[in-house]
Amino acid sequence: MNDCCHTQSETTKTKKRPDIIMFGSLGIIALTLILNMLKAPLPGLDTFAATQIELLLAMSWGVALGLLSIGLMNKIPRTYFTAILGKGDKFSDIIKAAIAGVVLDLCNHGILVISGKLYERGLSIAQVLTFLIASPWNSLSLTFILIALIGWQWTLVFILASMLIAVISGVIYLALLKKNILPPNPYSEDIPEDFNIRADMKARLKGWRPSWNWVKDILCDGWKDGQMIIRWILFGAVAAAAMRAFIPADMFTHWFGPTVLGLGITMLAATIIEVCSEGSAPIATEIMNTANAPGNGFAFLMAGVSTDYTEILVVREFTKSWKIALSLPLITAPQILVLGMIFNGLS
Repeated sequence: MNDCCHTQSETTKTKKRPDIIMFGSLGIIALTLILNMLKAPLPGLDTFAATQIELLLAMSWGVALGLLSIGLMNKIPRTYFTAILGKGDKFSDIIKAAIAGVVLDLCNHGILVISGKLYERGLSIAQVLTFLIASPWNSLSLTFILIALIGWQWTLVFILASMLIAVISGVIYLALLKKNILPPNPYSEDIPEDFNIRADMKARLKGWRPSWNWVKDILCDGWKDGQMIIRWILFGAVAAAAMRAFIPADMFTHWFGPTVLGLGITMLAATIIEVCSEGSAPIATEIMNTANAPGNGFAFLMAGVSTDYTEILVVREFTKSWKIALSLPLITAPQILVLGMIFNGLS
């Protein structure tokens, strides 16, 4: 008998390991709330528990909408994205890649897999890395979460700024490829001329009617794929609560404050801390609000994309080029620093 997420045979063949991050974070949250209800005399417990509740309540509606959007996007064939993005040798293709990166609802770990597949399907490295830079925290789910945490104004500024960095980086990559400084994609090939998105879509929609099974698939896919997001949201909430409860405000302001040093330390922390994009949202919010440094919050989100060692190693894996992999932080980090300083100046 099948359920909406997997078959019985799949369950018997593969035994999933317990999700240490998800259940560990849930365990910490539950233990914290229980100890707080029991009035345990532990330093920082009240703040730790209250911050967790505050963050989880603020993010709950964003998570729900995000899971729904993931389920809906799973109904769109990946070939549509591939065909729409083009060959990646024009400025217009860079713009398409940036827009696709913002629209596609996946965290940075999921987007790395898609980026590798896009590279294997022949997209240029300029387009693939533009897509990668624009993607991880600009998903619909994280957009909803950020609006709940920092307001729609700063969320819009951050999204536009990240798209700007993605486009500028894509243009730089185009120039580097034309000058043969970076190697071209060996898998590059033309999109089949006989593929027509309109015709394919018309054929797929012919006779289609919404049904309960269709809705159930969307909800199930959203939950199944969204578990990766939820685990990091829980981890991020615990980390942010710990930062607020156990790091003195003056120390926080000193080390992560709106200065060049604070900005650099923030980017270094984002490079070292392996947190998924959704998990980085509450941490970035805490840096932004406690240290009064919106530029540092933006830098934490973006540096997790451009300087994170996982991203660099995976790019090296699917391109087989250290030159391409190391170009990612070299091209994006200066842009992040400049915009971060501008945003700090506006606060």
